[in-house]
Amino acid sequence: MEDVRHLFQMLSRQFGLLNEQCCDSCCGQEVSLVQSHILYEINRQHKPSMQEIAGALGIDITTFSRQVKTLVDKGLVRKTPHPSDNRINILALTPEGLRMENSINLTVNDQLNGVLSLMTAFERETLLRSIQLFNETMKKSGACCVPPK
Repeated sequence: MEDVRHLFQMLSRQFGLLNEQCCDSCCGQEVSLVQSHILYEINRQHKPSMQEIAGALGIDITTFSRQVKTLVDKGLVRKTPHPSDNRINILALTPEGLRMENSINLTVNDQLNGVLSLMTAFERETLLRSIQLFNETMKKSGACCVPPK
């Protein structure tokens, strides 16, 4: 039986390095790996609250708040009080934040497509279908490593 954890550790580490290289070089402004994930999630969700993004990323709200403050200070994220509840802050990308997130997304996809190009079409399709199936199965499993919806 293969050491499944080892396979995922290696995959996670390799992808983290790939993603980190992008964040250091593609956007003309330094953005940490965690901050790139925050930009991605804000762009993916419609008018998310700070709590929703922190939950999706599995980051405690105190740490998350510091990261958001840095992104606000860099002019990449806008934080506004919810119209009906001032205790909730809604996050949105500024035009510069959207440009950066799009640049990171394009760079990471180019890097991943470069890696995938080393595989046959069958291998690529099999891998991508398997990743999609595994992600869907993890959502259903209720396992400890799945962030809340």
